[in-house]
Amino acid sequence: MSTSPKRNYLRAAVQVLLAGLLLAGGWYGYHWIVNSKPEQKRIKPAQPIPMVRVIRAEKEDAVIHVQGQGTVKPWREIQLVPQVGGKVLWISPSLVNGGAFQKGRILVRLDQEDYRLAVTMAEAQIKNSESALQLLEQESLVARREWELLHANDGDKGASPPPLVVKEPQLAAARARLEADKADLKKAQLQLQRTEISVPFDGRVSQKSVDVGQYVSPGQVLAVLHSIEAVQISVPLADEELRWFNVPGFTQKGGEGSLAKVEARVAGRDMVWQGRVARSEGEMDETTRTVRVVVRVDDPYATTPPLVPGLFVHVAIQGNILPDAFNIPRSALREGDTVWIATPEGAMHFQKVEVSRISEQGVWVTQGLNSGDLVVTSPMKAPTDGMKIRLHEGQNKGSTVIPIPSNTAEGGQS
Repeated sequence: MSTSPKRNYLRAAVQVLLAGLLLAGGWYGYHWIVNSKPEQKRIKPAQPIPMVRVIRAEKEDAVIHVQGQGTVKPWREIQLVPQVGGKVLWISPSLVNGGAFQKGRILVRLDQEDYRLAVTMAEAQIKNSESALQLLEQESLVARREWELLHANDGDKGASPPPLVVKEPQLAAARARLEADKADLKKAQLQLQRTEISVPFDGRVSQKSVDVGQYVSPGQVLAVLHSIEAVQISVPLADEELRWFNVPGFTQKGGEGSLAKVEARVAGRDMVWQGRVARSEGEMDETTRTVRVVVRVDDPYATTPPLVPGLFVHVAIQGNILPDAFNIPRSALREGDTVWIATPEGAMHFQKVEVSRISEQGVWVTQGLNSGDLVVTSPMKAPTDGMKIRLHEGQNKGSTVIPIPSNTAEGGQS
């Protein structure tokens, strides 16, 4: 019984010893593994070379086109008004909204009876005045002869009878009255003619506001008419745009204005008309700082469908020629009037250029580029002058496929 505690003590000591040996062995093995691991070197990955699209710059004599929009308006528009009053007895079948009429054709006829009577009365008054004048002329002749007989023995044979004796004042008044009566007749005839209303041009009816049986007064609007010889489009343009084309009376003293193409979609069809710059409206808009240029289009109704007033159209004015210019997309022009030029070796350089015009046609460059230069059109986040690039290998609209040397496929940024 006395040996039992010793055995327990020895067993516990052995277990502690074994645990310590295991821990020591583990610690030694861990350090051996860590120390025997080969040292790894850090390798900096190669920076990717950006891929860009380019276009090839080509020199040309560019015809500048100035773009604008506007609304078609009649070249000439009037209000149809009578010069005399009366009851409307007849209206032309053409006098309806949208109706077409010809030059000199009667559109409205008023009651003429009162004006015919006025003509008859004026004619009768003229006959009465002519008769009175003839009577006075005979009386004057008799008075003159009597005066000459009474004074035949006088010493002064060259003397003339007094004006009152030969009734000269009465004759002058009678002649004046006859002329006034003739004027009244002419006025009555003119008023009779004015009961038939017409216009001196071919045209169309914009708005009708009269009908048969209606009494109208002088100056009352019967209809609104416009001519069909031409139409006009007022196009607002920036003042700088006017330097590119001819505006008679504004950019040049004489000569014809520049040609213009007018486009619109009418009745489901894309229509085109040819016009010409006629004039400017002569003043600059204080708010928008634009000048309105008037484009005239002749024979707008010669086509089907026609170029009718009220239609909103697009206008392209053919401007002057810009010689030896390069046209590049807007995306190719960078801040500060700079472009990026790609070399066939795969590098990109910054190039300052002189821009003459920026429009819907793109950017026109006159200085800083050479024919054949590869202009980069792709955007980049952090471009640098001289950086390496790769040229796009696929064919895209607005891009040019350029052979890529094999020695530019790898490498880092310089």
